Amino acid sequence: MSEELLQTETMADYEEHFDDANPWNRVADYLEKGTVLRVKVEGIVNGGVIAMVEGIRGFIPASQLSLSYIENLEDYLLQDIEVQVIEADQASNRLILSARNILKEKERQEKEALLASVKIDSVLTGTVESLQSYGAFVRLENGLSGLIHISQISDKRIKAAKEVLAVGDKVDVKVIGINNGKISLSRKALLEPQEEVVEKVEIPKAEEIGTSLGDLFKNIKL
Repeated sequence: MSEELLQTETMADYEEHFDDANPWNRVADYLEKGTVLRVKVEGIVNGGVIAMVEGIRGFIPASQLSLSYIENLEDYLLQDIEVQVIEADQASNRLILSARNILKEKERQEKEALLASVKIDSVLTGTVESLQSYGAFVRLENGLSGLIHISQISDKRIKAAKEVLAVGDKVDVKVIGINNGKISLSRKALLEPQEEVVEKVEIPKAEEIGTSLGDLFKNIKL
């Protein structure tokens, strides 16, 4: 191997090592690859929390910590959480982290697993959580929500779900469909069919008919 080629390779190795030694380059790589990092919340600041990545101070906005509103950021202090780099700017010394996308993906996977466990024609118990013009949403015992269309609420024709249901009601429902992650439910399918009331008609006996006719004509003179 020539001395010139050896010097070139040595320089390339040095530059690669030099690049790796710069923590901002590693952070930029995390950003590009969407790497999931486990960090410890080391401080609370206005509007979010602080965590260190490769020795660089990273900021996690409160809106990127959870999928729901956070009452008290202090609850996260010294907690280990998973985050991704969503912004890295060495020039302005700005490193922004987020846990939100990771949490959304976990939630999606959990929902898929729950949906896979729900079977058509199975009977579940739930709580009415909202009433709409087109039906009622029910929070099922497994944590999923499903819709009872207004046509599936009662075995009688109704104009509004509130005629039969109220928010907070406990109901038994039958799963009648699952499509694109949405569960269709029926309350009507579990109701006992009402028997039609048929008026009993007494059919007179033949001799009674004859007697009646005789009574009708006995006073008629021909």
